[in-house]
Amino acid sequence: MPYDFILPSFAFLFLCIVVLAVLMWQLSSHYNKLTKGITEKSLKAVLENILKQVDVSRKDIDYLKSWCDTIEKDGRLHIQKVGLVRFNPFKDTGGDQSFALSLIDESDTGVVISGLYSRSGTRWYAKRIVKGKALEYELSEEEKKAIKEASKK
Repeated sequence: MPYDFILPSFAFLFLCIVVLAVLMWQLSSHYNKLTKGITEKSLKAVLENILKQVDVSRKDIDYLKSWCDTIEKDGRLHIQKVGLVRFNPFKDTGGDQSFALSLIDESDTGVVISGLYSRSGTRWYAKRIVKGKALEYELSEEEKKAIKEASKK
């Protein structure tokens, strides 16, 4: 009877050894997957290489972020909105051959170009636009419509 506790103790010990062996096998399998293809290098060297790559990637990402910010900032100054109005300035000629074309950026700054067609020729006019308004010259109704049409976009 004094040996009755030995059999359950061995069974418990055997079960613990089996569980530990399975855990060690999983850990070893995971480690082998992580170090697959690595020859004659220590794990420390591999991890240091990964950390260097992370630092390089972080610097590249920071550079790309600043580059994108610069492109976005510069892009606000490019032509983004276009408005076109065709019209007939002279009632005695046929067709809407004349036009007003506005080319403006995000802040409605740019240029409006007008072409007035007549039998004797076509005249071209360009007016600078700042924040939707002409500074030097007064805008015609058609030019105002072209700017308004462009501003809707």
